[in-house]
Amino acid sequence: MLLVLTVLKIISPVFFLGIIGYFWEKTRIEYPIKFVTKLTMNIALPCLIFTSLMNTQLDSNVLSSIIFATLLSYLFLTIFCFLFVKLMKIDIHTFLPPMIFGNTGNLGLPLAFFAFGNDGLSYAVIIFAIMAIFSLTLGIWIISGDKNLTKLLKEPIVWGAVLGAICLYFNIKTPIFITNSLELTGQIAIPLMLITLGVSVARLKLTNLTRGFSIVCFRTLICLLFSVSVAFTLNLPEVAAAVLILQLTTPIAVTSYLLSERFNRNPNDVASLVIISTLMSVFYIPIILSFLI
Repeated sequence: MLLVLTVLKIISPVFFLGIIGYFWEKTRIEYPIKFVTKLTMNIALPCLIFTSLMNTQLDSNVLSSIIFATLLSYLFLTIFCFLFVKLMKIDIHTFLPPMIFGNTGNLGLPLAFFAFGNDGLSYAVIIFAIMAIFSLTLGIWIISGDKNLTKLLKEPIVWGAVLGAICLYFNIKTPIFITNSLELTGQIAIPLMLITLGVSVARLKLTNLTRGFSIVCFRTLICLLFSVSVAFTLNLPEVAAAVLILQLTTPIAVTSYLLSERFNRNPNDVASLVIISTLMSVFYIPIILSFLI
């Protein structure tokens, strides 16, 4: 009973805000999703990443381990998802990116924070930053075929991660008035991301349910297998291991749908994957959390 209450305490704020967004959209009250997404991705989230990294108190060995574990996990995930897509004879440009990139931002960051506090958030931010860079390079290259990586330098999230990493490595702290301003700005990121997630899910439509379900099931199992294997093989600290597993098993990111829409890569099929994985996560994430906390 105590375990159930603990899990509920963690997931209830996350799903509550998502439900607000979902029903907000159903009431047909205008929600400027493009504006909110730009506000979050270009201002709030970079501030959250920067301050979280700057304030992180992690041993250099632990930091190196979580970075290596994340890179290794995504390498295995990319290879096996590529083989799965080839075996299923489905379009690589459409299906490979959403299978690789989970919702480590909108869902992963708040879950890690509510489950493991500031330490958990610090690990989650590191994993998210790596995933974001991975997504903005390999992900866009797979979807669009565009090999120009100069766009990466224009992304505020990347600069937030780079500057935060520099401050972390050299133990640099910004003046308190700057830190307070950045932290306050960063605090709006998580609520806005969760509400936007709910709105986005409400706007998507399901197609090809059987194929979508099989893809999501394979992705979820393979993510769980690789994250657990890497975490225990590298002997990560307990919280770091838990956050790695939690982040990699988050459902497919809504940004996968937005990118498929932008590059015209069967957006309806990707939308189905987002909806199915998000709905499935309502059931499997509490189970995973019950083993991690």
